[in-house]
Amino acid sequence: MSRRRRAALLLGLALVLGALAASDVARREAALREQVGPAVEVLVASGPLAAGRRLEPGDIAVRRVPERFASAGIVVPELLVGRRLAVAVPAGAPLDDHLLERAVPGGPLIRRGERAAELVGRASPELVVAGAHIDVVVTRERRAELALEDVEVLATRPVPAAERDGEGPQVAATLRVTVAQAVYLAAASAYANEIRLLVRAPGDRRATGRPTVGEDLVSR
Repeated sequence: MSRRRRAALLLGLALVLGALAASDVARREAALREQVGPAVEVLVASGPLAAGRRLEPGDIAVRRVPERFASAGIVVPELLVGRRLAVAVPAGAPLDDHLLERAVPGGPLIRRGERAAELVGRASPELVVAGAHIDVVVTRERRAELALEDVEVLATRPVPAAERDGEGPQVAATLRVTVAQAVYLAAASAYANEIRLLVRAPGDRRATGRPTVGEDLVSR
């Protein structure tokens, strides 16, 4: 066998072995992805953070990790800004609500599959506060309808004069909702003549604890 022919055979063998190795790596990667699930976004500390620090936007980074290793904590950066850490957090560590000094009672602020939707409505700022549960009534063309029932208030903020629509007390409330309800609220804010936020009594809670009315309205 000539030297040229031997070199060609060795080159062909190397190509075949390389293809087999690449196929094996791809198969192993696919199996690993199937085990750990798709990549999801989580919030992490962009650098080492001391206990008692009030979080700023620059303290928070977004990292993609396999769903299997992602916690079900806060996934909206805006809900972390301004809150204080109860413990020191190393760089790259996940930022969960249990690390904060004062978390809203009842578990994580935002769980996977939920959204934080802000809505401006007529209500008493003294009653519509973080942790309260409210009903949302939307009025259009002189017809009022119960849009959302028993939704949790995550946070509130003052309504600047430029954002107010008409007279009377108004509140900008961030609500814990589903994706469908968030879409409905966005549409309601555009077409509604008036939106009212009605606080529920502590003992007047839905048995499921889950808002459903808004989802029905979206599908109509």
